[in-house]
Amino acid sequence: MPYDRASNSEQATRSYYDTADVDAFYDAVWGGEDIHTGIYTHDQESIATASRRTVEQAADRLDGLLSAESTVLDLGSGYGGATRYLAERFGCRVVALNLSASQNERHRATNVERGLDHLIEVVTGSFHDIPFPDRGFDAVWSQEAFCHSGDRIRLLGEAARVLKPEGALVFTDLMAAEDVPAETLYPAVSRLGVDALATVDFYRRTLAGLDLARTDFDDRGRQVVTHYERLTAETRRREEELRQIISPAYVDTVLANLPLWVDAARRGHLRWGIFHCRRG
Repeated sequence: MPYDRASNSEQATRSYYDTADVDAFYDAVWGGEDIHTGIYTHDQESIATASRRTVEQAADRLDGLLSAESTVLDLGSGYGGATRYLAERFGCRVVALNLSASQNERHRATNVERGLDHLIEVVTGSFHDIPFPDRGFDAVWSQEAFCHSGDRIRLLGEAARVLKPEGALVFTDLMAAEDVPAETLYPAVSRLGVDALATVDFYRRTLAGLDLARTDFDDRGRQVVTHYERLTAETRRREEELRQIISPAYVDTVLANLPLWVDAARRGHLRWGIFHCRRG
């Protein structure tokens, strides 16, 4: 049987996110709502606050496009922080597609608690094979999920397929600088079950080939240094507390891995920012 990079990456992603240690770490250190890179106003700001600011600023790209009649697809929706924000801000319907059954269970429960379950549908599935028909969504959204894909060309093709003709694709992703070999970043990214990161140029070229040539990239690469410095500092500050709710072995792994991300960011090996794409 031929090697299926997409299927292999999905198995790695499930194995990573469907564990009690990972779930407890994201809940304790990130706040369990928005688990992605933050936009910081100062180097001591809370990770949760900065992560929510990323959602807010990315959502600004959808002003004037979304209304109560709109439907958004959130790819790799995690715990649903962005999904709920979009539903509350625009009054739109949001479909959240995510591989992790445990995250989806928590997502649904939180939606009910917040009174948003009538606007949000949480679906367990793959963004490599989006289970919806062509041209069904006014916007496709994603945050730090595409980095987990083993077949990003297939993924982006699926995202473009389900967009309406005037729809928008808005996403953030951790990326490698153009001249950085995959093996340089592998020691850092392998903890996430990831082999290699995409680049800004890869996304621009691929999106242009999908008739998403109207692509704007808001480069926020400097935020990656602050983000991983904050994650490292917060994990060290709360180390003893974390060892009570997370296995000591996992805490050790994270404390060994996070400095690799800090070093990569300081060396300029990482890129990050907000993509906003439209057709034509």
